[in-house]
Amino acid sequence: MRDGAARDVLTKLFQAAVRAADPGEAMAPFLPECPKGRTVIVAIGKGATQMARAFMSRWSGPVEGLVVTRYGQAGPVPGLEVVEASHPVPDAAGAAAAQRLLRLVSGLGENDLVVALVSGGGSALLPAPLPGLTLEDEIALNRALLASGAPISAMNALRKQISAIKGGRLAKAAAPARVVTLVVSDVPGDDPALVASGPTVPDATGRSEARRLVDLYRLDLPPAIAALLRSDDAPAPLPDDPAFARNEVHVIASAAKSLEAAASAARAIGYETAFLSDAIEGEAREVGSVLAALTREVALRNRPFAKPVIMLSGGETTVTLAGAGGRGGRNGEFLLSLALGIDGLNGVTALAADTDGIDGTEDNAGGFADGESVARMRQAGIDPRALLGAHDSYGAFSTVGDLFVPGPTGTNVNDFRAILIA
Repeated sequence: MRDGAARDVLTKLFQAAVRAADPGEAMAPFLPECPKGRTVIVAIGKGATQMARAFMSRWSGPVEGLVVTRYGQAGPVPGLEVVEASHPVPDAAGAAAAQRLLRLVSGLGENDLVVALVSGGGSALLPAPLPGLTLEDEIALNRALLASGAPISAMNALRKQISAIKGGRLAKAAAPARVVTLVVSDVPGDDPALVASGPTVPDATGRSEARRLVDLYRLDLPPAIAALLRSDDAPAPLPDDPAFARNEVHVIASAAKSLEAAASAARAIGYETAFLSDAIEGEAREVGSVLAALTREVALRNRPFAKPVIMLSGGETTVTLAGAGGRGGRNGEFLLSLALGIDGLNGVTALAADTDGIDGTEDNAGGFADGESVARMRQAGIDPRALLGAHDSYGAFSTVGDLFVPGPTGTNVNDFRAILIA
């Protein structure tokens, strides 16, 4: 039998985590002073609309700019134009938006200011292949990366090597204007150069590292991309480039801050928490299996944490597709693996969800699981282990009514996982 009270508690913790990543409050301490010249806003990512609204509500000077976000997550931003593009696979609308952003920041002077509002998802939303490459090449790279099981750090290290806008190139195009970048981080470790592949934040990762990653994850690349990575043509700018000397970068929201807010909310309700990590990576099903084993240890032996307790974790797991994938994302895959591992265990309820409100390509952020989830699925005539093998977590949890569907949240600090052990 589902524990409605436990689910209500976990939902409140998710909501607290999302509120902590609300750019409206987080942005205020980092707003720059109005410049003598123009102010240009570039808002990029799945949280771009909310970030842009927060900025515009607090800015007193004249502005111009463009907001680029995922289909279905747009909305009006007074004073700015909003355009939509595809995520997680790029499309022509994103390519057009990337070129508009590059034109928008070109020709600026040293008295001008560019404010970059960056959140996760910007890599796919802004395809901009280097000369000699095509949009189809970049789409093929993205599909290969999504199926590879590579962590987001590896994905973005490769994406920025073949892009005319990522890896600091947008900020370089804006020079000599000053660029202030405000980041809502969705990457483990919160390196701002990795969020959206760092369009305004360079790093020192070069072609040799990109080639190593191609070999490590056995990526089948389009010939033109493979040839470019073998060469040293058009390298991404390095952090010591003088074009970046006056720029500032601030991470205003992250998984760590959101999990800390969830822990505070749990204590207010009367639960102690165990903060496992805000930077868990790896195969989603393997992480699910490991946390299931830890859950059993706590539930059955009261160690290493004393019951009652809520175990919190974040980060970004991955799903390596073997053949055609089913429906669902990494949070659903984690949760289905966890459900199999806690089958028959009483007093346990778990929520796994993406803080942007969308897990993969479906309409859910994730789902709920407990010790009876697997039994409910089998009673409904489905085989949860077979669905896990087919990467169809959405099918598994939708069949038994255990999806978690909060809708798009307007922010993104990656995975949220909470396991309540009563």
